[in-house]
Order: sequence, then C-alpha cells, then structure tokens
Amino acid sequence: MRDDGKDQHFIKRAAQLAHAHMESGAGGPFGAVIVRDGAVIAEGWNEVTSSLDPTAHAEVVAIRRACEAVGDYKLEGATLYSSCEPCPMCLAAIYWARIDRLVFASTRDEAAAVGFDDALIYAEVPKAPHERLLSTRQMQCAEADAVFAAWAVKADKIPY
Repeated sequence: MRDDGKDQHFIKRAAQLAHAHMESGAGGPFGAVIVRDGAVIAEGWNEVTSSLDPTAHAEVVAIRRACEAVGDYKLEGATLYSSCEPCPMCLAAIYWARIDRLVFASTRDEAAAVGFDDALIYAEVPKAPHERLLSTRQMQCAEADAVFAAWAVKADKIPY
C-alpha cells in the first residue's frame, strides 16, 4: 500500500542529497535513498567525477551501500527513491537487486534538457550486438564455455 506522505518525505531526501553533493563537487545532480519497512537502509549520490567511476551513479552507490548494510545482494521489500528517473544501467541494477518498488522525481527528458541524455543507450540496448554503434564481436572460447559448464554442476553455488 502506498503512503504518499512517506513517499514525499523520501523523494525530498533524495533531492536534498542530489543538491548537496552536486554543490560539494561529488558529481552530477542525482540522489537516491533505499528504504525498507519505513527505515532508510542506505543513501547514495552521484560520485562519477569524484571517484572517477562511470558506474558510480546515485542509485548504484545506494544499492552497493544497502547490500553491504544488510549483508545480502537482494533488497526484496525495499523501495528506491531517486531524484530522477534511473538510466538504463541503474534500472538494470534495481532489477538485479530485486528492489520491489521505484519512486522517482524528475523524468529522463528533464535530465536530457540539462545535459544527461540517455536516449542513445535506450535505443542501443534492444539492437542485436552487431547492429550497435559500439564495435562488437562475439568470439567462441573453449575456456569460457568450460567456466559455464563448471558453474552448471557446481554443488555449492549460490544462484542469483
């Protein structure tokens, strides 16, 4: 069940994180908060330029911190609040973390208007690898095949 008051509180917090850390020079204008059972598990903000990590988007940073805090790679039952609609990478991370719910403020179009345009990536993802702008080659490799074969029979694997 939705609670607009709680949603409003946490989405404002995400925006506050975005603004504060953008002003401090940590990175772009993005913030995220992960909440489960009404409590904040973790917060994140864009750290791309300060950490020299192109994957250090607010949502990914928050997911990393939340997983560490709870000691699990799954965040079932959690809601992620983001100051902006997640990019394709962050959206994928949200699904991989099994977060149940996403609430975001600004749209991807609003982000594009201030220089954060992910339209190319959204357009590239559904294409076949050989049709993408990124030069891509698939190459058979017996060693890579052997790794998957070993995983398939690994008795103590943790499936995810």
